[in-house]
Formats: sequence, structure tokens, C-alpha cells
Amino acid sequence: MDDNLWVVYLLRCVDDSLYCGITNHLEKRIKQHNGELVGGAKYTRANAPCELVYQENAKDRSVASRREYEIKSMTRENKLLLIKAP
Repeated sequence: MDDNLWVVYLLRCVDDSLYCGITNHLEKRIKQHNGELVGGAKYTRANAPCELVYQENAKDRSVASRREYEIKSMTRENKLLLIKAP
């Protein structure tokens, strides 16, 4: 993956919770969240395995961070609609 391409993503954890984050290396980040590599959020490691259920590209870290904030501010219902959107 191009290190200049940022991704905003949602994971569904084993407890059915949703976790939102950003990265410029999605495959590695998911492995971190699932405890396969060092790093990752304590929350996702405790609620692993986590499955990627949504992703969208962002042109840079700033745009990705703003979108992450928007998604984190959504209700669970709206996050689920985002996941289901084509």
C-alpha cells in the first residue's frame, strides 16, 4: 500500500462492537489489532478477533482524521448503515 494513501476503517470485534481508526497500512494495522503483531489498540486486542467491515480512502492524514472523528460521532445505527451502503 502507498504510504501516502490513508484509510479510514471500521472493525467489528468479537463482542459485536465497532471500532473506527485510520492507517496508511491497513493489512498491518488489522494484524496489530488482532494481536498478531505488536501495536494495535488495547480495546481491539482484548476483543479480538476483529473483522474489517468498512473502509474508505482519504488523501492525507488530516482528511482521514477528520473523517474518523465524523464516524466516531455517529450513532451505532448510522455506522451500520454506512457499512451496508454500496
